[in-house]
Amino acid sequence: MAMVCLSDFEVYAKRYLPKTTWDYFAAGADDETTRDANILAYKRIRFRPRVLRDVSVMDIRTKILGTEISFPVGIAPTGFHQLACPDGEKSTARAAKAMNVCYIASTYSTSSLEEISTAAPSGLQWFQLYIHRNRAVSKQLVQRAEALGFRGLVLTADLPYPGKRRDDVRNGFQLPPHMSLKNLEGAFEVCKMMSVDPSVTWNDIHWLQSLTHLPIIVKGILTKEDAELAVRHGAQGIIVSNHGGRQLDGGPATIDALVEVVEAVQGRAEVYVDGGIRKGSDVLKALALGAKCVFIGRPALWGLAYKGEEGLQDVLRILRDEFRLSMALTG
Repeated sequence: MAMVCLSDFEVYAKRYLPKTTWDYFAAGADDETTRDANILAYKRIRFRPRVLRDVSVMDIRTKILGTEISFPVGIAPTGFHQLACPDGEKSTARAAKAMNVCYIASTYSTSSLEEISTAAPSGLQWFQLYIHRNRAVSKQLVQRAEALGFRGLVLTADLPYPGKRRDDVRNGFQLPPHMSLKNLEGAFEVCKMMSVDPSVTWNDIHWLQSLTHLPIIVKGILTKEDAELAVRHGAQGIIVSNHGGRQLDGGPATIDALVEVVEAVQGRAEVYVDGGIRKGSDVLKALALGAKCVFIGRPALWGLAYKGEEGLQDVLRILRDEFRLSMALTG
């Protein structure tokens, strides 16, 4: 079938991925109202287009934390990419580099930091961190990432405990035996997810700053109060995120939360947003409301499920072309 828009990839992934894998990628927490609100909120926002403006030449490049990317879309951190395609995160890294966008590699990758770095040397890569109860493990991960040339550290702040995703409970979801969390091999005897430290506070950002020279981006902020605290504690970036609706059900859609975060930050840190972006026009809406860049999660996995690295490049290309067209048509 012709892949014309991102929902075509979604249909393909749902049809061809094993049910437990699809359910894991698709799941939101509880009633999944926040997951669905992320998408619906974009549909409510309307443009005020201007006409008869010269749009014959457009430059859609931008910079995030000083590094140029080809257009303002990056790949959000998601786990277990080998469930979507055999090469997993290595394919993701190569596609991101080919399209010159940022890829945030997850702590819970099925490829190691070393494999991701080697797959796309000189690609713009950030590393997403969960702080574990065993701080030595987190310290080692941060230092490995910096040594390998990752250029940002993304602290996920909204997962003191995993949200309740009902289908995963029903399916008894777990990684197949031939896959593992490569970054954590040998680190724990017990379930990896249960080893995330629920006692983490804002003060731990100072601890991270003592370990690394990398800029710290805090992911999972939805309020002006937390945005203010992030800036005060030295975060150089904020990702407005509700974890794709997978954590607290009943929180705001991210695009709705973006406005108050941007207002609170007042340019003191870069603000990005993820969740619910399905069209190039969604990207433009996010930028119009103050985001510097958006990050996609599930659509990246759909692209991998379709044709690995090539499929993900297709997804990014469609978003890029739709974004450019939306810019032109809004003047």
